[in-house]
Amino acid sequence: QVQLQESGPGLVKPSQTLSLTCTVSGGSITTSYYYWSWIRQPPGKGLEWMGAIAYSGSTYYSPSLNSRTSLSRDTSKNQFTLQLNSVTPEDTAVYYCARVSATWDWGQGTQVTVSS
Repeated sequence: QVQLQESGPGLVKPSQTLSLTCTVSGGSITTSYYYWSWIRQPPGKGLEWMGAIAYSGSTYYSPSLNSRTSLSRDTSKNQFTLQLNSVTPEDTAVYYCARVSATWDWGQGTQVTVSS
């Protein structure tokens, strides 16, 4: 059974870069045909898909966040990483990583607050 665990800072200052890592166990991030996604949920709002990195290494981004988002992976560690640049308080949210195929397998989520 695959397990995903998000890690990163809980507090980030405005204008800085947020970096989160998802560590995967019980399955390889290079296995066809899975897509490894980042999703967030701001307080009081719905889920927002941010982007994904495919089993092949191809990346896909939400058009609304494309200019500020970068996804990468470390296959030796079975991890994938989200970087979000120039954060503002509006980026405060619970951030989730997920494995996507016909179904979605989620991490537990990590709270990130953007505040000075």
